[in-house]
Amino acid sequence: MIILYRVDDRLVHGQVVEGWVPHLHAEELAVVSDELAGDEMRRAIMRFATPEGVDLKIMTVDEAAAYLPEAQASRRRVLLLLPGLDEALALSAKGIKIPSLNIGGMHYSAGKNLSIGKAIFLSEADCSALRELSSSGIAIEGRGVPSDKPLNLMEAIA
Repeated sequence: MIILYRVDDRLVHGQVVEGWVPHLHAEELAVVSDELAGDEMRRAIMRFATPEGVDLKIMTVDEAAAYLPEAQASRRRVLLLLPGLDEALALSAKGIKIPSLNIGGMHYSAGKNLSIGKAIFLSEADCSALRELSSSGIAIEGRGVPSDKPLNLMEAIA
């Protein structure tokens, strides 16, 4: 079962491996990124950062669209990591039902002028993507670690 859909541009890092993995008892990290799937060096770094006893799958969006229904139906606890909202939109367009989406980290870069919380910086395109995801019935929250109070991002960008 997929226990958390999370957008975090750092993917596998401290907040995920020290916070979310133990909190959710995740058995697998599933990273969905066309760019990362083709980058062997970054894939190796992700493998080193993954906790012992936790599996790591790095997939393209197309591979994930084929794999996720099987993962959702299994008893295995899968934490899904997306580097950005484009991947969430692409999965949704391919028929993947995302009940809720955790926005954990979208760090500052040029054009990201709206700051929400400590690590969420949004461009106008990001706000449009969030509105599209929300209008399709996906609950959206901003939260870095499990102990943080969830932020209502849709209210923040209204």
